[in-house]
Formats: sequence, C-alpha cells, structure tokens
Amino acid sequence: MYMIQKSYPVLDVTLQAPKVTFRKPIGSVSVSGHKFMGCPVPCGIQITRLDHIKALSSNVEYLASRDATIMGSRNGHAPILLWYTLNIKGYRGFQKEVQKCLRNAQYLKDCLWNAGISVMLNKLSNTVVFERPLDEALVRKWQLACEGIIARVVVMPSVAVEKLNEFVTEMVQKRSTWYQEGTLKPPCVATEIGTKNCFCTLHARKF
Repeated sequence: MYMIQKSYPVLDVTLQAPKVTFRKPIGSVSVSGHKFMGCPVPCGIQITRLDHIKALSSNVEYLASRDATIMGSRNGHAPILLWYTLNIKGYRGFQKEVQKCLRNAQYLKDCLWNAGISVMLNKLSNTVVFERPLDEALVRKWQLACEGIIARVVVMPSVAVEKLNEFVTEMVQKRSTWYQEGTLKPPCVATEIGTKNCFCTLHARKF
C-alpha cells in the first residue's frame, strides 16, 4: 500500500497526468486545503480505504457511536471553507492556476539553467530543485527550503514572473562573487538531481 499526498490538484486538472484511483495499490490520498487551494486556516482531506478507517475508529460511550477521526474530533469550519473555496474557484479556476504554476516553474528552471546553475524540474511539478546558495542571508530572504547542498522553490499561484526574475537576478549576481576567485567551485549535485541536471565543472563539459 502507498500513500499519495497532493499539495495541489495537478493530477486532477492536467490531462497528461495519471489518474489517481483506488484500483491501484494505494492506501490513502491526502490533499491540503491551506496550500494550493488557499483556505485561510490549516485544513485538508484524507481519503482512505474502509479497512483503515475501521482499524482507527473506536466506540465513544457518551456519544453512543463510533469515532473515526484521527484527533478524536473535527473542526466544523474546515469543510465549510473548503466547500466555499472549491465553489468560488471551480474546476476551470483551479485548472488555470495549475497551468500558471507549471508554466512559471518551467520558466524559473530555464532561467537558472541558462545562468549555468544546476537545476531540476520533474514533469507535472511546481517544485524547482537547484544548488543551494552559499549565502544564508539569501536563503532566509527568499525562504528557500534547503537540505544538504540543494534548495527548493515551490512555485505557487501567487508567485508572478516579476518575482521570479527578481530572485534569479539576485541569485546570479551573488553567485558570481562566490566563485570568482576560483578557490570555490559550484557543487556537484548529480547524486541529488541527476547528471543531466548538474552544471558542475565535471558534468558541464558534457553539454
């Protein structure tokens, strides 16, 4: 059994994406309502198989019923906010936002690559992975999600091309000072993002 987490509804509104169905060996599907959807409070939906619900549920004596919630309770406002968001944006609205995110993520990936920065973007993804900046102030300013020698940018609907250009310009300008003396070299991130996506001195020669 597998669990599928969907931070945004790409799998639903992109025709090229594989369909998510319980005919496949998955145990649950979870969707965050406060991330891509934009609900004002943390909330989400989890769909799982009936066997898992039965294993989790328990009898509640004072309610004279069984409780199947994870926390033993539930927020009544969350489904209202999800319903409102879904109805306001609609299928077409989400489809446009997904297409915008994918388009902007590809734009960011191309800008970084053209600047000689190691970068990767998976198909149908809005998460751009690239070499970690050496300047921690830059990491904090742009709230980059870093792990080891790589950083991630999740391109959301609120991110405009102008903001991406601002980030790339600052990244490129500061990066030019990190390696200008030759004592430091861009990191090899082939292990993390693949040889074809690495622009280190070793792998860049192959392009």
